[in-house]
Amino acid sequence: MTATGPGPAESPRPAGEGDRSAPRPSRGQGSSTGSPRADREGRPGGTSPGGPGWVWDERYASHEWPTDPDPSLVALAGDLTPGSAVDLGAGPGRNAIWLASRGWRVRCVDRSRVGLEQASARAAALGVTLETEEADLTDWESPTRRFDLAVLANIHLPAAPLASLVQRAAAALRSGGHLYLVGHHRDSHGRAGPPDPDLLFTETGIRQLLEGLPELDRVEVWRVERPGHEGSPLADVVAWAST
Repeated sequence: MTATGPGPAESPRPAGEGDRSAPRPSRGQGSSTGSPRADREGRPGGTSPGGPGWVWDERYASHEWPTDPDPSLVALAGDLTPGSAVDLGAGPGRNAIWLASRGWRVRCVDRSRVGLEQASARAAALGVTLETEEADLTDWESPTRRFDLAVLANIHLPAAPLASLVQRAAAALRSGGHLYLVGHHRDSHGRAGPPDPDLLFTETGIRQLLEGLPELDRVEVWRVERPGHEGSPLADVVAWAST
């Protein structure tokens, strides 16, 4: 395995659809958006009040969310030959829709049915198609190595669930595939991302996580900064890996 850094120069990325952080309930357990099934507490698809998916349904329904893709993803994936991609924690689909507009076949996975419906509606308005899957990221798994690109944007989980998710994402990639990961840096604690600093990213932590995966052959990890609301910049960690 080769580890390098920093990555290419990039523009500051927009804020994400929200952080998938541990204090908030995780997304809906495996079901397609057209065929809800009961979650572990017996609620259909996790969308009843108080259910895990309902929290994110409320968040996505409450106001408009960013629609621009991550500039880091645009810079890194812009020259790739379109293939099959999976966007894990896709929310309203800003990254997935950009990929689909460039000819990618994109599967959006998210706990929130509302988020997936928003993604599908906006994709349809732009003349592109998305495949959606309502699923909890802690349970999701691809049955085959079917994807050329996996996207994980702002997925902030405790160490063990995050490591498991990233491993499953890497295992879902075909030979020659790429994994894109971005999240809030620990230096932004208190200003962006989840309130628990242990859920925030560092370059060293993400590099160690990715370098430990046998599926990945080349790993690049670096820090990017973007404008903050109070003058001082916010920092993110970006990772780009290939199989």
